[in-house]
Amino acid sequence: MRKVFALLVIILILVPATVFVVHYSLLGENKETKPFYVGVTYCGNSTEEAKTLIDRVKNCTNLFVLQSGPLQQFPDKINEIGDYAVSSGMYLMVYFGVDKWGFLNNWSETYEDRWGDRFLGIYYGDELGGKMIDHEVWLWDKATNSSWLKYHDSRGGHIQGRIDENTTIQYLPNGRILLSITEISGSPYNDEGLPDPSFLNHTYTRISYYPNGTIITQISDDVDFIPKIVEDYNVTYTYEELLNMHPFQTYDEIAEGFIEGLHQRLLRGPKKETITPAFIADYALYWFDYKAGYDVVLASLGWNHTIEQDIALTRGAATLQNKEWGAIITWKYNHPPYLDTGKAIYDQMRMAYEAEAEYVVVFNYAEDMDGPYGTLQEEHFEYLERFWNEVVQSSAVKQGSVKAEAVLVLPENYGWGMRDPEDKIWGLWGPDEKAQQIWELSRNLLDQYGYGLDIVYDDPEFPVQGKYPKVYYWNHTG
Repeated sequence: MRKVFALLVIILILVPATVFVVHYSLLGENKETKPFYVGVTYCGNSTEEAKTLIDRVKNCTNLFVLQSGPLQQFPDKINEIGDYAVSSGMYLMVYFGVDKWGFLNNWSETYEDRWGDRFLGIYYGDELGGKMIDHEVWLWDKATNSSWLKYHDSRGGHIQGRIDENTTIQYLPNGRILLSITEISGSPYNDEGLPDPSFLNHTYTRISYYPNGTIITQISDDVDFIPKIVEDYNVTYTYEELLNMHPFQTYDEIAEGFIEGLHQRLLRGPKKETITPAFIADYALYWFDYKAGYDVVLASLGWNHTIEQDIALTRGAATLQNKEWGAIITWKYNHPPYLDTGKAIYDQMRMAYEAEAEYVVVFNYAEDMDGPYGTLQEEHFEYLERFWNEVVQSSAVKQGSVKAEAVLVLPENYGWGMRDPEDKIWGLWGPDEKAQQIWELSRNLLDQYGYGLDIVYDDPEFPVQGKYPKVYYWNHTG
């Protein structure tokens, strides 16, 4: 009887322990083991240089970003570098420009899943939100099923599109509307009947419409290139008719045009099952990059921007839209040494890590760089190693330890650059009456919460209610 009792006691002790061990083991097997990605870019044109950089960083990073413009058109070289990176134990990301989708498609035909889960996706286009604010980008008008180009030059931001195959139209920031008409006459064949474009004659007509009703017409041709004013030219349109044809007159319309323009390029580019997800680095309008279909946005930390604000905008967009985010450490200067100090870069990487970024990349390129590893110097490698060992590989620092305690909600489709009170809205308009109020409130909240603040947009598709402990609206409502 005593033996039976003793056996029962042993069973009662061992069974819970066994269940605990099995349960713990299953938890360990099911636990997501996705790594934190730390990487550097290579932007040069040499496979050997790329391999040299891989050898230098493979013990302190786990991600290699092939961001080479010159190598986009050579699938064999991309694959050679990728094979070397993966065989060195690294993950890989490959860059293609949005206007190089033909190169991307050519390479994708050779890929055949050769790197498996070591291939993270395509870095497709660069800083398209920033270019919308500061430079140029293609927009898409769904109503006319046509593309338009948003420019930026000495005249400010303006929009250019086509009325027909011979007529382009430009909407300038001062209210002027410019029509450019090209008329072709003559024959495309010479006297022997052979193709010869020199037998064609071109007439160029430029019609400037001003808000005060003034219309000025200038005409030139292939013989006399100097435009001559024509007083009695019979115009086809009135100023009001042309103004009504402007497809992007409001913030909502320009937001849709920007999103659709990016979306069109994503559809013909990396949105293929074998090469998703799609990455982009940007320094403005992150929210709208995600809405266009990007899976991961890397916030550009540099240029003396407010890092806490860049984190707030990117993390906030990723949180509400259920996407991933990261950071790319870029230049501090427009001249050597370009990058910030190793210690400053370490601090920025750690800040992103603690703010729950999933990727941190160091941009490593300048046209006049002369070191064997690009713009990266020995002090940068020293701090990359420290970050890898003291943060990523250490249990003392927790990824995502700094959560968003509060969120600032901006007006819907308010594409303001937010770098200073005078920054542009969608690259087309100067700051409006909301800008100063938002600027002051955002400064106060960033001072109060640091990188514990998120910044998002009022968007019915992505409601903010119930997602944050504290919600602040730009106009102090809610």
